[in-house]
Amino acid sequence: MHHYGAEKIRNVVLISHSGAGKTSLAEAVLFASGAVNRLGSVADGTTTSDYEPEEIKRRISINLSLLPCQWNDTKLNLIDTPGYPDFVGEVKASLRVSESGVIVVCAASGVEVGTEQVWKYANETVLPCLIFVNKMDRDNADFFRTLDEIQSKLGKKCLPIQLPIGSQKDFVGVMDLVTLKSYGISSQEIETPAALLELCKTHRERLVEAVVEVDDELITKYLDGKDISTEELRRAIKQTILLRKIVPVLAGSALRNIGVTLFMNLILDYLPTPQEKGVTAINRTTGVKEEVEPTSTVPLTALVFKTSADPYIGKLNYFRVYSGVISSNSQVWNATKNSMERIGQLFVIRGKNQEPVPQVNAGDIGAVAKLALATTGDTFTSRERPLILASVEFPKPVLSMAVYPKSKADLDKMSTVLPRLCEEDPTLQVRREVDTNEILLSGIGETHLDVAAEKMLRKFGVEVKLESPKVPYKETITVAVESEYKHKKQTGGHGQYGHVFLELEPLPRGTGFEFTERIVGGAVPRNYVPAVEKGVNEAKHEGVLGGYPVVDVKVTLFDGSYHPVDSSDISFKIAGAQALKKGLSQGQPVLLEPIMNLTVTAPENFTGDIIGDLNTKRGRVLGMRREDSISIIDAQVPLAETLRYAVDLRSITQGRGSYTAEFSHYEEVPPHIAQRIIAEAKKA
Repeated sequence: MHHYGAEKIRNVVLISHSGAGKTSLAEAVLFASGAVNRLGSVADGTTTSDYEPEEIKRRISINLSLLPCQWNDTKLNLIDTPGYPDFVGEVKASLRVSESGVIVVCAASGVEVGTEQVWKYANETVLPCLIFVNKMDRDNADFFRTLDEIQSKLGKKCLPIQLPIGSQKDFVGVMDLVTLKSYGISSQEIETPAALLELCKTHRERLVEAVVEVDDELITKYLDGKDISTEELRRAIKQTILLRKIVPVLAGSALRNIGVTLFMNLILDYLPTPQEKGVTAINRTTGVKEEVEPTSTVPLTALVFKTSADPYIGKLNYFRVYSGVISSNSQVWNATKNSMERIGQLFVIRGKNQEPVPQVNAGDIGAVAKLALATTGDTFTSRERPLILASVEFPKPVLSMAVYPKSKADLDKMSTVLPRLCEEDPTLQVRREVDTNEILLSGIGETHLDVAAEKMLRKFGVEVKLESPKVPYKETITVAVESEYKHKKQTGGHGQYGHVFLELEPLPRGTGFEFTERIVGGAVPRNYVPAVEKGVNEAKHEGVLGGYPVVDVKVTLFDGSYHPVDSSDISFKIAGAQALKKGLSQGQPVLLEPIMNLTVTAPENFTGDIIGDLNTKRGRVLGMRREDSISIIDAQVPLAETLRYAVDLRSITQGRGSYTAEFSHYEEVPPHIAQRIIAEAKKA
């Protein structure tokens, strides 16, 4: 792979709904450019980008894939991303390091949920885009129906720059509205059908009308009725794309190689280079925002945007260089960690293949293995000018599952493997739930967590099973009671004697557990009070209903008796524990459950369904507001009902809804539900 300056590089991310054909399009580009000599297939699991066993098995992309190739003396860094919503973290990382994007839409399926989602991401990152209507050779493919959907759902600024010749099995080529030439398989020039000429004229007129607005000279020329040359039109189209005034719509078929090389030419003609899309960074020392100059002659600024965990070579960090040069076998300053980082051999990655390179220049993307400190989001720079680039904004995990090892050996390795998995994928989080003593793995969805478990087995040999997490229920009492317990045991020689009176009172929710004493007259000697407290504190961890911890109770030791010979710490500890259990069973105990604050965001046409579903989950809707045809619903719902809410909400809103949840308080469980929970706990 030759080294190119920033003006000869295009970093382009492919984004779409799952199944629109991004991977097939990327494969067709690699084949057309000569980067691969055999056209891979998703169905056969032979594509360059989908090489992980989990991807081949499921026939979907799971990880982002770097696919560099050379075309017309330019380096094209394509990044193939997953379309499945569970792997949105990979999409976010790819968007962060790309100057432009291609939204792939299936001509048969049209605009789907994922299409709208990636369009939203492109808008958030102000990303210049093309739309490629793929699979024009498929049954039910209809370019003009798809175009209408694109314009109604994504906006009128999406304008065709090509028109298809034929459709479905009769699809033979595309017509370029700029050059007014037609191209067939492998971009061979073909004759334009006469029936298309009038349609081409209409769509070209609309395109010209939209793009001349960016240039006063062209507007004057257009209004005067003068012809606008192909070169002038190309310049104006590029400018409007950079300003996001228009989004050109292309047509083609990746599998039949129709429109692919034309698509590559349009990327080179219209999408920005690293030099044409500026980047700023914060100086760590001064706190001032500074421009990053995209040339190789200035100090280094590079961002780590992905970390891959490999059991054999260790960590592999993918980075994008924004300025300067990074060389093999050198040192760089990690401004995020405020430490020097030793760089070994650099690589250019294509799918799973690694090609060693001496250096990576400004605007380009590379990888390096075995870094000591670097993680996703870190900035490499110079010590003298420690700039920090904005990190990747990853979505927070919403679905948690309990992780159980299959064997003792798996348990020993699990504690080291889970953090490595989370380092590789920042949308995964692992934590221990203290109340239930479970290790919880949290992610974006079910498939996300299943894939994580498969990776643990394949990469690290750790076999685990995922189960729904336990709910951390608590127990408390509702009335004040007094209880007495006398522990008396005679075994020959010294016996055991401890006698206590406890007063138990319910406390307000969220107060916790308190122990006090008001012994008078030495009924229980002072040196035995700590033993009573220890017994009470140990017994509170296991309530009398379902063995759940006891909270919101005040326990007071107020009386008792002792034996001058037989009394001991252990006797009073046992007496304290048993007196507490006796008191709890007399105090009309109840079960408490955690209540979560939920904020649900979804298009307003799903509001009724969401509220109906929350009502079935024993939820209380606290309020609702609207922002630009989006409903935001605030509710309180028991944690037990929200364990799989990520899955339910996706189903209700067809993938368009999202939510956040945080703990609010504990509340009494309704009696009929409490009976079932207690019965299950006793059975377990």
